[in-house]
Amino acid sequence: MEKEHIKVGQLEIVFLAAKADTDGHADVFELRVPPGARVPGAHHHTGMDEVITGLEGQLTYVVGDRVFEVGPGDHAVSPRGMRHYFVNRSDRMARALVVGTPATLGPEYFREVATAAAAPGPPDMQKIIAVMRKYGLEPQPMPAGFGG
Repeated sequence: MEKEHIKVGQLEIVFLAAKADTDGHADVFELRVPPGARVPGAHHHTGMDEVITGLEGQLTYVVGDRVFEVGPGDHAVSPRGMRHYFVNRSDRMARALVVGTPATLGPEYFREVATAAAAPGPPDMQKIIAVMRKYGLEPQPMPAGFGG
């Protein structure tokens, strides 16, 4: 598969492998998060486990009630059904490798979210939530004081 770069707001997703490449076993992509970027809200996956491994910079990554500082070589696991979210609180770009298994997102999810988020006017949260649910993501409440 040729790498596909997808911009979702300030985030960039670089797809390395999707279900067609892995016989449905895994989605593999690089996540690039600029400092202070607006990031997705808390959510959980209904049918996918996710592992994030730091490549550059540092992400604050929260799984359930556990807070991980994910820098180069560090990792965190968010099992299906477990609320998770992240932010780049540093002053430099953060990059992480994300592996989701089985493959339920693919680049299609990120393309659809990017299209919904880029529509004119304020974000249509109902449309974004509909796309999330189509791909097995359930929005969850964000704790007070956490944000990008």
